[in-house]
Amino acid sequence: MSIAISRKKENADGYMTAGNKIGFGISAASMTATWIWASSMYASATSGYTYGISGPIHYGLWGALMILLIYPFGRRIRKVAPRAHTMAEVMHARHGRSSQLMLAGSNVLGSLISLTSNFIAGGALVSMLSPFSFGQGILIIAAGVLLYTLWSGFRASVLTDFAQVIAMLGAVVIIIPAVFFLAGGPSMFVEGAKNLTPQQGDFFSSDAFLNQGAPYIAAVLAYAIGNQTIAQRLFAVREDLIKRTFVTATVGYGATIIGIGMLGVMALYLGIEPIDGDPNNLIPQIAATFLGPVLLCLFFIMIIGSLASTADSDLAALSSIMMADVYGQNIAGTKNANPQTMLLVGRITMIVATGAALFFASGQMNILDLLVFVGALWGALVFPVIASFYWKKVTNLAFSASVLTALAVFIPVRFEWFSMAGATGIIFDVLSVIGIGIVLGLMAFGFFGKRVALIVAGVAIVASAPFAIGFLHDYAVLSGSLVAYSVSTIVCTALSFRSKMNFDFDLIKQRTGDFDTENPEDALLDTVTPTSSADNTTDSDDESADQARR
Repeated sequence: MSIAISRKKENADGYMTAGNKIGFGISAASMTATWIWASSMYASATSGYTYGISGPIHYGLWGALMILLIYPFGRRIRKVAPRAHTMAEVMHARHGRSSQLMLAGSNVLGSLISLTSNFIAGGALVSMLSPFSFGQGILIIAAGVLLYTLWSGFRASVLTDFAQVIAMLGAVVIIIPAVFFLAGGPSMFVEGAKNLTPQQGDFFSSDAFLNQGAPYIAAVLAYAIGNQTIAQRLFAVREDLIKRTFVTATVGYGATIIGIGMLGVMALYLGIEPIDGDPNNLIPQIAATFLGPVLLCLFFIMIIGSLASTADSDLAALSSIMMADVYGQNIAGTKNANPQTMLLVGRITMIVATGAALFFASGQMNILDLLVFVGALWGALVFPVIASFYWKKVTNLAFSASVLTALAVFIPVRFEWFSMAGATGIIFDVLSVIGIGIVLGLMAFGFFGKRVALIVAGVAIVASAPFAIGFLHDYAVLSGSLVAYSVSTIVCTALSFRSKMNFDFDLIKQRTGDFDTENPEDALLDTVTPTSSADNTTDSDDESADQARR
């Protein structure tokens, strides 16, 4: 497919967003495939194995709903920046260089961790089902993904996603029922019930909610807002198809990930211990135990399809950030950026990123821990990013200071660097309760506006305070995520209230656009959308804003 769609001379904008006019079928398949990581499959099974029957629900359901909940934000972002390439590029147009580099840096870190986790998933699969070692497995997977993505970038990523998601979902429909009946069918749940603790057997388990569900609600909202792989598809799909794309991806992701998580639940009922105590081995171990050669091939396709679709998205996202945000706006400058040099930068980025992910993957870190950490890290960005698209008073200083402050608080809380005994724990519990209100308020804001969002946030804070203050700090993952939300929101709001900025959102449309205008359609558009030279607006930190390119 990559050879068939490749062009002798690639277009720099096509390499990043495929011309902003992808249709419904390709966009919905690509969004679904990107959201379904191999890591998500492994993590959902780990959740089912760890927390019992409610584990996959707390992993898959919230992730699916988050896709739906970010849809209104996606429409707003696309409306103010219809031809942007990255979210960081939009932040440059909105605020200036420091906000852009902050968002770009977090995306580079997140995509690199995502790439690493997918290589780990692939290496575990290859080592379990073939004579190759884990190290050889991650090398094979990395080389395969890089090979088909390197030349055509994002266009290769979205078009291969379509084939991958068809193969992947077809395999899921067959694999899960097959394992269920080959492992004993309904009698498995009767005979294996003794292997479960009371919490693992409870559909409304508080352990599952506090350790898995609640942190994941906070994490996936951050994923959806901060992740360049999602933003890239948002900028690529035709604007009138955004709603249908997000709804389809919601259904596809939820059904697939909850279903795969049930493999972990079955392993729990059957009393299976993960090989070497590593939960990353659970899914391939179950497949190797119960499936014959034909179904094993289907299983292999399912996992390879899921990890390849996300890994190629990460490579495309990393290359776009380096092309548009680093080279295009901070090295060459938007007026002097050479499209062919941009393409070279993008391809070199893919090679370097693959090498770096291979290095980190050799450490075989826990995939679920990686995902939750990145999601919580992005939590510091959610409110400043969303507010920047709606509130005219948000400044570059407010954005940067709020994110840095939130990260400075989040990291020691997440890794428990100090004692939470006494008043310290109470203070962070109060911040966490405020974070609960902010997460729920942001969810309501997208659909119902500011007034309903404030009511939802207020009710959530008042209702959760009596139950959460005093013990929430015992759950470091959840507490760290919520503190990141609350601190960034408080700082951003406090600094923005003081500002006199009255930002004109139409400037973002003027300041973002195509780098490569050799496409005849773009050249024609330039003749009817002249560049404005009157835009001399400066940012809140007196940094010169990007001049209009179109």
